Amino acid sequence: MDYLLIYDYSADYLERRAEFRNEHLCLAWQAQKESGLVLAGVLANPIDSAVFYFRCDLPRGIEEFVHADPYVQNGLVTRWQIREWVTVVGEKATSPVYPIIS
Repeated sequence: MDYLLIYDYSADYLERRAEFRNEHLCLAWQAQKESGLVLAGVLANPIDSAVFYFRCDLPRGIEEFVHADPYVQNGLVTRWQIREWVTVVGEKATSPVYPIIS
Protein backbone atom coordinates (compact mmCIF):
# COMPACT_ATOMS: atom_id res chain seq x y z
CA MET A 1 0.00 0.00 0.00
CA ASP A 2 1.04 3.58 -0.54
CA TYR A 3 0.87 6.21 2.20
CA LEU A 4 1.60 9.89 2.43
CA LEU A 5 2.85 11.39 5.66
CA ILE A 6 2.20 15.13 5.66
CA TYR A 7 3.90 17.51 8.07
CA ASP A 8 2.88 21.10 8.76
CA TYR A 9 5.83 23.13 10.03
CA SER A 10 5.97 25.85 12.67
CA ALA A 11 6.45 29.47 11.58
CA ASP A 12 10.06 29.35 12.89
CA TYR A 13 10.94 26.01 11.28
CA LEU A 14 13.71 27.39 9.07
CA GLU A 15 15.36 29.19 11.97
CA ARG A 16 15.25 26.14 14.28
CA ARG A 17 15.81 23.13 12.00
CA ALA A 18 19.64 23.20 11.96
CA GLU A 19 19.88 21.87 15.51
CA PHE A 20 17.77 18.80 14.66
CA ARG A 21 18.34 18.32 10.92
CA ASN A 22 21.12 15.72 11.01
CA GLU A 23 19.20 13.47 13.40
CA HIS A 24 16.04 13.93 11.31
CA LEU A 25 17.90 13.01 8.11
CA CYS A 26 19.50 9.94 9.74
CA LEU A 27 16.05 8.79 10.81
CA ALA A 28 14.64 9.39 7.32
CA TRP A 29 17.42 7.46 5.58
CA GLN A 30 16.94 4.63 8.08
CA ALA A 31 13.20 4.64 7.26
CA GLN A 32 14.11 4.45 3.59
CA LYS A 33 16.07 1.26 4.27
CA GLU A 34 13.73 -0.34 6.84
CA SER A 35 10.23 1.13 6.74
CA GLY A 36 9.34 1.65 3.10
CA LEU A 37 10.09 5.35 2.74
CA VAL A 38 10.36 6.02 -1.00
CA LEU A 39 10.69 9.80 -1.27
CA ALA A 40 10.55 12.74 1.11
CA GLY A 41 11.03 16.48 1.03
CA VAL A 42 9.73 19.90 1.87
CA LEU A 43 7.12 21.79 -0.11
CA ALA A 44 8.72 25.02 -1.27
CA ASN A 45 7.66 28.61 -1.77
CA PRO A 46 6.89 28.85 1.09
CA ILE A 47 8.65 26.10 3.02
CA ASP A 48 5.82 25.36 5.45
CA SER A 49 5.21 21.64 5.09
CA ALA A 50 6.72 18.37 3.93
CA VAL A 51 5.52 15.18 2.27
CA PHE A 52 6.88 11.68 2.80
CA TYR A 53 5.88 8.87 0.45
CA PHE A 54 5.91 5.39 1.99
CA ARG A 55 5.16 2.05 0.37
CA CYS A 56 4.51 -0.55 3.08
CA ASP A 57 1.91 -3.02 4.29
CA LEU A 58 0.82 -1.15 7.42
CA PRO A 59 1.29 2.43 8.68
CA ARG A 60 2.83 1.29 11.97
CA GLY A 61 6.39 1.98 10.81
CA ILE A 62 5.31 5.45 9.69
CA GLU A 63 3.85 6.17 13.11
CA GLU A 64 7.09 4.99 14.73
CA PHE A 65 9.03 7.32 12.43
CA VAL A 66 6.84 10.28 13.43
CA HIS A 67 7.15 9.64 17.16
CA ALA A 68 10.95 9.29 16.91
CA ASP A 69 11.42 12.36 14.68
CA PRO A 70 13.21 15.21 16.49
CA TYR A 71 11.24 17.71 14.39
CA VAL A 72 8.04 16.36 15.96
CA GLN A 73 9.54 15.97 19.44
CA ASN A 74 10.80 19.56 19.47
CA GLY A 75 7.75 21.32 18.07
CA LEU A 76 8.97 22.07 14.54
CA VAL A 77 6.03 20.00 13.30
CA THR A 78 2.74 21.52 14.40
CA ARG A 79 0.48 18.93 12.79
CA TRP A 80 0.95 15.64 10.97
CA GLN A 81 -1.28 13.14 9.24
CA ILE A 82 -0.90 9.77 7.58
CA ARG A 83 -3.11 9.21 4.55
CA GLU A 84 -3.52 6.06 2.50
CA TRP A 85 -2.79 6.96 -1.11
CA VAL A 86 -4.51 4.88 -3.79
CA THR A 87 -2.17 5.10 -6.78
CA VAL A 88 -3.93 4.44 -10.08
CA VAL A 89 -1.66 5.77 -12.85
CA GLY A 90 1.97 4.87 -13.47
CA GLU A 91 4.14 1.82 -13.83
CA LYS A 92 4.34 1.38 -10.05
CA ALA A 93 0.68 2.10 -9.26
CA THR A 94 -0.71 -0.38 -6.75
CA SER A 95 -4.27 -0.17 -8.14
CA PRO A 96 -3.87 0.64 -11.83
CA VAL A 97 -6.93 1.92 -13.67
CA TYR A 98 -6.70 2.05 -17.44
CA PRO A 99 -8.90 4.06 -19.79
CA ILE A 100 -11.48 2.33 -21.92
CA ILE A 101 -10.38 2.62 -25.52
CA SER A 102 -13.12 2.20 -28.06
